[in-house]
Amino acid sequence: MTTDPARPFGRVLTAMVTPLTEDGTVDLAGAQELAAHLVDRCAHDGLVVAGTTGEAPTLSDGETRALLEVVLDAVGDRATVVAGVGTNDTAHSIERARDAERLGAHGLLVVTPYYNKPPQAGLLRHFTSVADSTDLPVMLYDIPPRTVVPIEVETLVRAAEHPRIVAVKDAKGDLGAVAWTLARTDLAYYSGDDILNFPLLALGAVGVVSVVGHVVGPRLAELVAAVESGDLVKARAVNESLLPVYAGVMGGGQGAMMIKAALGLLRLPAGPLRPPLVDATAEQIAQLRLDLAAGGVQL
Repeated sequence: MTTDPARPFGRVLTAMVTPLTEDGTVDLAGAQELAAHLVDRCAHDGLVVAGTTGEAPTLSDGETRALLEVVLDAVGDRATVVAGVGTNDTAHSIERARDAERLGAHGLLVVTPYYNKPPQAGLLRHFTSVADSTDLPVMLYDIPPRTVVPIEVETLVRAAEHPRIVAVKDAKGDLGAVAWTLARTDLAYYSGDDILNFPLLALGAVGVVSVVGHVVGPRLAELVAAVESGDLVKARAVNESLLPVYAGVMGGGQGAMMIKAALGLLRLPAGPLRPPLVDATAEQIAQLRLDLAAGGVQL
């Protein structure tokens, strides 16, 4: 687990898929196997459980608790385990946050409330209410392509005043807003959009919460280390080598669908997806094979 206050959740985290069995139930043994693989063989120092890529909207609270419990049991002694607890209901998010704390999670990921389209004052109240409900550090998740409403810089500045709101997973695609927030707060930024990992790290992000990390974790660690050391020539080369992987996973279809297909190709636990998501088609998988091979992933 990380002890660096500048990187409260580590450097390389993956937004872990939720493995399912063929009948659609959560594969708890598979989740333990995958978590151990990512931490012990793929250079991850953290995992996010029950986030977007983990198909959180289709998991029951009971399934989420069971999933978090088994992942903590598998890797909680040697990796930071962050629980995705955000919903579009503040009371429900608080309940999930308290559950996560009771189970031993090391931190919370709280997404912008979706569908409701709250004003910035509503966002601030939501985030601080969840942060007030436990003693765990909180990472805000700013992803307007899914939530419609961005977290504005002024809202982030005010949220950063809360002692437990310590980080942001950024998938907003607004590098100017990131630069201003970094200049005005001590929030630790994590890239939440793989194609922007390099520019966000160059701006001052401290790590990544990645989807492609399932298959290229060590190279993401290399990218983070290169930027941290100031070797931007090496960082650019690593980033360019990863472009086909980014395209195959995040450009060839929905991210959870494509990374589960990639894990299937690698014979790692993943399984099908829950509706309304669907499994990748044969054509999509064929293209994914080509993209992963071009990106140096050994299948």
